[in-house]
Amino acid sequence: MDDSPETPEPVIRRPSDRRAVIDRDPPSALPPPPPPPDKDPPSIIETRLARRKPKNAQAVMSLGDHLEELRTRIIYALIGVGILFLASLYFGPTILNWLIWPVQRALRAEGLSPSMLATGMFETFFTYLKISTVGAILLGFPWILWQVWKFVSPGLYRYEQRFVTMLLPMSILLAMLSCLFLYFVVLPVMLHFFVHFGATVSPEKVAVAPLPQNVSLLSLPVLAADPPAPKPGDAWFNSELKELRVALGAANGTVSIYSTALSTSTGIVLQPRIREWVDTFLGLALAFAAGFQLPVVVLLLGWIGIVTPAFLARYRKHALFVIAIIAALLTPPDPISMIILMLPLYLLYEFGIVMLRLFPASRLARDRDRELDGEPVEG
Repeated sequence: MDDSPETPEPVIRRPSDRRAVIDRDPPSALPPPPPPPDKDPPSIIETRLARRKPKNAQAVMSLGDHLEELRTRIIYALIGVGILFLASLYFGPTILNWLIWPVQRALRAEGLSPSMLATGMFETFFTYLKISTVGAILLGFPWILWQVWKFVSPGLYRYEQRFVTMLLPMSILLAMLSCLFLYFVVLPVMLHFFVHFGATVSPEKVAVAPLPQNVSLLSLPVLAADPPAPKPGDAWFNSELKELRVALGAANGTVSIYSTALSTSTGIVLQPRIREWVDTFLGLALAFAAGFQLPVVVLLLGWIGIVTPAFLARYRKHALFVIAIIAALLTPPDPISMIILMLPLYLLYEFGIVMLRLFPASRLARDRDRELDGEPVEG
């Protein structure tokens, strides 16, 4: 026997076998696919947006779900304001007395009648409704903002939420401080100036002559408060109310007190209208609330890169000039009220500089970049 290895027979393939041969070849033997067309690499913003993941299911909603959520939040806000409106209607007279008290105090200080004037049949009632409506909106404003926050917060970054959670409470607190400052500091000084000016600008000159013989003057007791049980025919002068008061009996046996307002002799009778005063107070409160937002404005301008603490400190004199113009526009045309408003506005300007140094724009930008890059952010 021949032990030599057998030579394999040559394989002759027909052209019809070409397809089968190609199909039996391993995938590695296939030619590589053509390269994809050249594309620009993704930008940094596209990369960061691709990394962003919603924190909860509310962050990704359809248009219909968004509209439904918006409708729910609006209903909640209206319900809260409606409840506060009913409460304001109940406490409306108390709120009205609280608003007119500074005017009455200034009038009494000048020896004038503290009564205020209503020239229309419906003036007092509509003023009462206006106070109740404005009071409900102001008291319900934090509740409204909370509903807005619940609607928009799921779709915000953490650094974006920090803008709202920091600036919104600060803005509300500054608005409340502005109203307290207006009521307890500005109004007493301002009203004293205007009431005193109106009472003394044209004094009435009254002649003085000796009493005729056998003539005596009528004397009435001067009391700081009304007597507890006056009898019909009793009369007295109430020094607190600046009124001459007389007790008269009725047919049913009850005693009613009638009065007439008295005031010092002046050439001009000062009787403030209740509607005009309420409108003036609400306008001043709105103006002061806007002026006290100066630290919030400084922080926003610093965070978006328009100003820096060094820039604000360098132009203090220019800022003081602008603050003087703002104070002149927001206050009545007297220098005392202007100076009273200028002082807190300038202090708020300096407070804004301090806040911008504590929370600089670079810190917020660093937190933003870290969160967009998917890194954890403190706070």
